[in-house]
Amino acid sequence: MLYQVEGLSIHAEVHGTAEPALVFLHYWGGTSRTWRKVAAELQGQFKTVAYDARGWGKSDKTLAGYKLADLADEVLSLIKALRIKRYVLVGHSMGGKVAQLAASSRPVGLLGLILVAPAQPTPRRNPEEMRQRQLHVYDNRENVLKAISSGILTAHPLSPEILDQIVEDSLSGSREATMAFPMKSMLEDISSEVAKINVPTVLIAGELDQVDSIERHKTEVLAYIPKAEFKIINGSGHLIPIDEPTQLAKEIARFVGRLPT
Repeated sequence: MLYQVEGLSIHAEVHGTAEPALVFLHYWGGTSRTWRKVAAELQGQFKTVAYDARGWGKSDKTLAGYKLADLADEVLSLIKALRIKRYVLVGHSMGGKVAQLAASSRPVGLLGLILVAPAQPTPRRNPEEMRQRQLHVYDNRENVLKAISSGILTAHPLSPEILDQIVEDSLSGSREATMAFPMKSMLEDISSEVAKINVPTVLIAGELDQVDSIERHKTEVLAYIPKAEFKIINGSGHLIPIDEPTQLAKEIARFVGRLPT
């Protein structure tokens, strides 16, 4: 369904009514569909909201407005539009960096923060060869398939259905949205803001993640977030919602179940 958020039509999949709601933010190249299996595992326990960030999936494509601050405002405005009173942000990869910035503003109603293989709050400067591959990975189907077959994103073989979904989602981004993260957002430094996060936080890492290693998570994320928990999903690569949705859903339910209400 489409919701009007800051003058844009934002597509979101909303299920259930029980708060606290879980609000899912997808990775660079993902959409709301990235979270479908995780949300299905949590059905009946929580209200779930998974949406396509501007520029991706079925949401409006814009020529500007892709800074981290714009994306953080977007998710908080969507929560207001849905009249959600109590919620937990669940951000994956790029969505994890957006969720960190959104949480740092200490919005009313935020009970907790779940970071799933999150992008670091500090600037990340990849070697030039890696940077060039990243800039062109979503140019066409062939490049996306090459990235998937390399094992960089996932640790498990994908079903034809999920493979097609990942390719379609990856190619759904506008040029502006696709280029924003590797050229700008990845280099934004929000480490001083992240230190202001004041809700219970957990970082969930993939044991076999080749994009953001366990060591990188410890030095570039956990070091900046006061008292965050750290959990590892065994056997998972970077796309934890795809690789291990059941394990991830269990960790999410465990964390939310311990939050003060």
